[in-house]
Amino acid sequence: MAKHVGVKLPEDLIDVLKKEKAVAVLATFSEKGLPHTTPIQCMYPKGSESILISIHKDHTGYHNMVWQKKVMMCFMEEGDIAYSVLGRAGVVRAPSQVHPLMNVVRIDVIDIKSDQSVLTRVDSGVRWSYTSAEVEEVCVSLLNELKELARTL
Repeated sequence: MAKHVGVKLPEDLIDVLKKEKAVAVLATFSEKGLPHTTPIQCMYPKGSESILISIHKDHTGYHNMVWQKKVMMCFMEEGDIAYSVLGRAGVVRAPSQVHPLMNVVRIDVIDIKSDQSVLTRVDSGVRWSYTSAEVEEVCVSLLNELKELARTL
């Protein structure tokens, strides 16, 4: 059963985001009302009230965010961390200073609910790795851009 947590990111979720290995599922809706989900790996907390993400400028999830503004991000991670974050998306930088095809979006928290279950627990989140050294270099640079923006915005 979902439980309202508040309007600030919980410390355990902030810790997960700062480890830079989490995956969130970003949920958006198209102008026609069709749901769309997007896995997001490049994200970083801006304090306890926002999450910064990098997303490809041509991705359907990005276009839906620009149009709809409201999004939901689902996080499931080791240690029975399970949250859904309702937020309002706003473009911060287009294009990213790191890569011309990537844009930076800030998602301001509107509401957070715990998705922990009394029947099951989350033992592990999604695990991922880079496909090449070049991709790792770009992703690390994108994360560094998000960290800098988290300090300066």
